[in-house]
Amino acid sequence: MLKRNSKVLILTAKYGNGHVQVAKTLEDKCKQLGFEKIIVCNLYSESFPVFSEITQYLYLKSFSIGKQFYRLFYYGVDKIYNKRMMNLYFKMGHKRLHQIVTTEQPDMIINTFPMIVVPEYRRKTGTIIPTFNVLTDFCLHRIWVHENIDKYYVATNHVKEKLLQLGIHPNRIKVTGIPIRKQFEMEKDLNPIYHKYDLNPSKKTLLIMAGAHGVLKNVKELCQAFISKNEHIQIVVVCGNNHLLKESLDSLSKNYPQQVKVLSYVEQVDELYRIASCMITKPGGITLTEATAIGVPVVLFKPVPGQEKENAHFFEDNQSAIIINQIEDIVEEVHNLLLDDEKLQNMKNNIKRLNLPQSADIIVKDMMKEASYIRDKKLMAGSVNY
Repeated sequence: MLKRNSKVLILTAKYGNGHVQVAKTLEDKCKQLGFEKIIVCNLYSESFPVFSEITQYLYLKSFSIGKQFYRLFYYGVDKIYNKRMMNLYFKMGHKRLHQIVTTEQPDMIINTFPMIVVPEYRRKTGTIIPTFNVLTDFCLHRIWVHENIDKYYVATNHVKEKLLQLGIHPNRIKVTGIPIRKQFEMEKDLNPIYHKYDLNPSKKTLLIMAGAHGVLKNVKELCQAFISKNEHIQIVVVCGNNHLLKESLDSLSKNYPQQVKVLSYVEQVDELYRIASCMITKPGGITLTEATAIGVPVVLFKPVPGQEKENAHFFEDNQSAIIINQIEDIVEEVHNLLLDDEKLQNMKNNIKRLNLPQSADIIVKDMMKEASYIRDKKLMAGSVNY
C-alpha cells in the first residue's frame, strides 16, 4: 500500500463545475487519509490563462447559442482522434506539467478532466507516475482513453462496457460511482429543514435548480404557470450566483410567500434535495450522482448534445428521469408527475438503485494500492525514471 505521507497531484479544469468539484472531494479524502501533500492544479488555466478563459466562455455558451458547435466537437472528436488536429490538445500543458513533476515529484496523478497531456508526457519521457482517470459522467468519451492510463474509475457498468469495447483490460476499470460531497451521504432529519426554509411538510415541493447554465428560460413565467395550475404545490428556485435571475424572481416570492421561495447560492443544497418531490435540473454528472444519493426524481429540460444528453438518456432508460424537450410541455408534464404518487415513488426507487456510496473513499484507497503495485513493479524491473 502506498504510504499516506506520499504526494498526489490532482489535475482538473473548469469546464462546468463538476470536474473541479470532484477534484475537491478527492482532495478532502486524501487529506483525511493523511497524505503529506495534495497539489490541485487547473493545468490549462495555469498554462494558457487567456485561451482557457475564452474556451470556458465558449463552453458556457454551448448551453444556449452554441449547441451545434459543441455537438460537432463532442461527436466529431473520434473522427480526428489520431490526426494532426489533436496534436495540440496532446501537448497542452506539457511545460507546466513538467515543472510540477520535477518540483513536487508526485507519487500519483489523478485526472478529473480528460487531459491527454499526462499519459503523453509519460509516453514521451519514459517517466512512470501512476496515473488514474476519474470519469465524471454516466457516459464515455473517447478522449478519456489512452494506453498510459493505469486505471479508470467509472460511474456504472454501462461505462465499463464502453471501455471494454475499446480494448481496455477489465483489471484497469473499477465501477465506483462518481465522488460527491460527504453531506449528500449523511442522514438528516427533515422537519428542521422544512422549518429552516419556511416550507410546508404537507405540500409537495418542486425544486428548480435555475442557477446553472442552460437549465431553463422564462423561469418567472413558468413559476406563475405552476402556481395557477396547482395551488397545493410549493416551488423552491435556487438561483446560485445568478444575481440577475434572483432579482427578477424576488417579486414573485413576495406576491406568493407560501408558494414560492427564491434562494441564491445554497451551501447545504442537499437539504433541498431531501425535501423535493422532484427536481428540474441540468443533467450534469455530479448533480445526477447527488440525486441518486438522496433519491430525488429528476426532470431534465432539453439536454445539450454531448455528455449531458448522454447522461439524460441513461437516467431516462433507467426510469429515474423525465426528459422534456419543449418549453410549452414542461408545466403540463411536471404537473402530471406531481399528481402521480406511484410514478414519483417508482422514480425515487429507481434513481436510488443507481447510487454507489462512499465513492471517494473507495477510489483513493484503491489508487493507493494500485500506485504501490506499479511502483514495486517498476523498481523490480530496474526502472530509473520513476
